Amino acid sequence: MRFSFTVLVCVATTSGFAADTPGPLPPTHADVSYGPHPLNAIDVWQAEGDGPRPLLVYIHGGGWTGGDKKQDSAVIQSYLTQGISYASVNYRLTGEAPLPAPVHDAARAIQFIRSKSAEWNINKNRIALTGGSAGACTSMWLLLHDDLADPNSDDPVERESTRVTAAAAISGQVSIDPPIIEQWLGPNVLKHRMIWMAVGEKTMAEAMKNYDKHKALYVEFSPYNHLDKDDPPLLMTYGNDMTLPSKNAGHGIHHPVYGVKLKEKADRLGHECHLLIKGVSKSSEYDNPQQFLAAKLLAP
Repeated sequence: MRFSFTVLVCVATTSGFAADTPGPLPPTHADVSYGPHPLNAIDVWQAEGDGPRPLLVYIHGGGWTGGDKKQDSAVIQSYLTQGISYASVNYRLTGEAPLPAPVHDAARAIQFIRSKSAEWNINKNRIALTGGSAGACTSMWLLLHDDLADPNSDDPVERESTRVTAAAAISGQVSIDPPIIEQWLGPNVLKHRMIWMAVGEKTMAEAMKNYDKHKALYVEFSPYNHLDKDDPPLLMTYGNDMTLPSKNAGHGIHHPVYGVKLKEKADRLGHECHLLIKGVSKSSEYDNPQQFLAAKLLAP
């Protein structure tokens, strides 16, 4: 899953915003717990500026099976320089806690951040998401899903909204439902462990054997199924190898056809969706994810 992270860094450092200062950039608030599990932790970098600051939240990739919230300092600094605060989220992994754990953890992280908005000088109405691969899938799910806030909860964090302003998704899966993605991409996509570990199985064969048991999870955590015309804007980027069927597991799980499928649905519904695939698809408004995110977070 490192491919998606590399793409994100390359975009960030070639779009004109990269920081000149090398070395680590310590968080303003490090390893803040937002839940009971050790992986329920976030890092936050507060930006300077007049009034509450917009916030970009990074959700790491790794197929929901690995990865970490550690981020490149140049990427973080590029947003801080523009007055945008930055947060990076860890969450439970599917080897220990299958769906809904990784995605619902990220949702709670958003709610927790909103609950700290006064203390951290965050504009809770200007929060955007980004991430690569599984982090992109989670970002799109949160962007497109109905609000998970529970106004009647005894937990004040759970009363906060999970809705966000925008999301920039890098090589993300818009569906994880095996029959759907096999139809779109061919059988190799089902060789990636993300698909069976998401539902707590040890092999794809076991996941398919028990498909009826897992179908509801596969359908629920496929962002494609939640898109409607009133959802906030989305920008997606992918590599440009359009070969079908997909060549191998890695190619399949990050395939640009994911973006094509969601973009087609968004266009039918009238939803604002931008798809960047070199030589295949471009946006008339945005050249890269950072430009899109800055425009949405810093809009008047």
